[in-house]
Amino acid sequence: MDPSNQKHFTVVDYVIFAILLAASMGIGLYYALSGGRQRTTQEFLLADRSMRCLPVSLSLIASFQSAVAIIGVPAEIYTHGTQYWFIGCAYVLGLLIPAHVFIPVLYRLQLSSAYQYLELRFSKAVRICGTLTFIFQTVVYMGVCVYTPAFALNAVTGFELWGVVLATGLVCTLYTTMGGLKAVIWTDVFQTVVMFAGQLAVIVVGIQQTGGVSEVWRKAWEGNRISGLDLNPDPTERHTFWTLGVGGIFLMLSLYGVNQSQVQRYISARTEKDAVRSCYMVFPSLQLALALSCVMGLVMFARYCGEDHSDKLGTSSRDAMVIYFVMDMLQGLPGLPGLFVACLFSAALSTISSAFNSLATVTMEDLIKPQFPAMTEARATLLSKALAMSYGLLCLAMAYLTHLMGDSVLQVALKIFGMVGGPILGVFCLGMFFPWANSTGALAGLGSGLAVAFWVGIGSIVARSASTRLLPPDCRATLLSDNTTAAVQTALSNVTLSSPSGLKRFYSLSYMWYSAFSCFTVILVGLIISFLTGPMKEEDVTPGTFYPLLGKLLFFLPERLKKKLCCVTPLRQTLSPQQRQPPQLKESNGLAFTLDNGSSQEETESFLPDTHTLFVEHETAV
Repeated sequence: MDPSNQKHFTVVDYVIFAILLAASMGIGLYYALSGGRQRTTQEFLLADRSMRCLPVSLSLIASFQSAVAIIGVPAEIYTHGTQYWFIGCAYVLGLLIPAHVFIPVLYRLQLSSAYQYLELRFSKAVRICGTLTFIFQTVVYMGVCVYTPAFALNAVTGFELWGVVLATGLVCTLYTTMGGLKAVIWTDVFQTVVMFAGQLAVIVVGIQQTGGVSEVWRKAWEGNRISGLDLNPDPTERHTFWTLGVGGIFLMLSLYGVNQSQVQRYISARTEKDAVRSCYMVFPSLQLALALSCVMGLVMFARYCGEDHSDKLGTSSRDAMVIYFVMDMLQGLPGLPGLFVACLFSAALSTISSAFNSLATVTMEDLIKPQFPAMTEARATLLSKALAMSYGLLCLAMAYLTHLMGDSVLQVALKIFGMVGGPILGVFCLGMFFPWANSTGALAGLGSGLAVAFWVGIGSIVARSASTRLLPPDCRATLLSDNTTAAVQTALSNVTLSSPSGLKRFYSLSYMWYSAFSCFTVILVGLIISFLTGPMKEEDVTPGTFYPLLGKLLFFLPERLKKKLCCVTPLRQTLSPQQRQPPQLKESNGLAFTLDNGSSQEETESFLPDTHTLFVEHETAV
């Protein structure tokens, strides 16, 4: 961009930014040298299952309230108006369902990886496929998270792009590798506070400099950026109440219900009640984060009235406008630009550190330990740290590819979650809610869901034919007479791109429906294949892996009929803290182990007890 348009940091800004990085590193170093010093995989990957609900809830927010949201949501509001705000309606069921369905099932099984569930319910092949799908999704998304703040900062301030990418990635990799999940969660807490403080500072200063709340509202209203309730049922409309409020529920379930980054936090909680509470506590914080981002977009619009500063920024990306606005607003206020950039990088660091730790966990628990069950605890912990570091470097490589994508970063991120997270959600729902589903059906369903999701996603990128309403380009239309203004706004609000047909209409499906579409594809194909290949009987389903959803929905049916429909399997009982500790295993010979209650289990099998005992994997034997 033109150097004359660049906004530069002062010494105070650099100091604040450096404090953020140093504090994050310090937390990692503290947990590397305190407590058990991350010498076991239990401590490194699961924080000794000792976390309380407040830090867990703040970490749950930080894990997905990334720089993508802080930059992407204001840019979305600035360009398209406040319709996106309706995604807040999806947060209600999107968090209630995980709290009362997914957490009870997964927490009581005492898993290390969410994908262990798939082996217990189906088979090892389904578990490996689920793990590989998650790894692919997370590595691609991390590339977006690392690249987004670095690109925007470079576009406006002239920071060396790849220098910022490397600094972000390496700091995060180091404290994750040193301090394990405890360091990740407590840095998330610190970074969440910085994140909210940075956004709030920008909004307060922005409103003051724009002329006050009433002036911001007037310009946003006249610029047609205040959206009403759009009940258009057309699934190809990019954003309506249905795409955001209903399609968003499935997106939230894929993130807060079955994503390893979140499940790992649930099972690190001290008790199941703490895990459920942490999920409840996420709701107001997510609503606050969404409101701050949306208000910031409106203040931006009031400041620039929809003007496109792409020529000044040397980029066609509207996402960089957010950084430009921040630096423009806060110029001359030493420390505040640095605070917002710290807020932006806090969001990025919290997200990618969560991902590194989760990737290390699933690789270790799902891919390596089953192949090397005799591996010592010290070697397993060392390998987990090496995996966290390796994934950090891999995500830096993915960041290089992110700039090839043409959509806004928010849309790219949500497309990734929809295309890959939706099928994973589908296979978990298939296992938990349908006792007839078998392993063959799960594999066929997962494969079909991924194939259809990528078909639609890649087709939409190629076709570029989404039907989006055109908004007035700026608020200067208000300078015309009232009648002319009304006529112009009415005409513009009714203009849409030509309606696609055939395959192009299929490709123009709103990206907010990707999760729901691929999830239902997995369930439908999975059930059909299961019935064709021989459905599972209720007694063959591993205890504790099934949630009696149909039994609860069909409460009005007689018990005998519900029994026939396999709807009455009870959920496992909550375990006491004493029962949560895995019983000690004693080696009795080369082939079997003796539990402290006298029972034995073959080394090559996993032991899943009834509702009074606890699942213990063969690879945790001592």
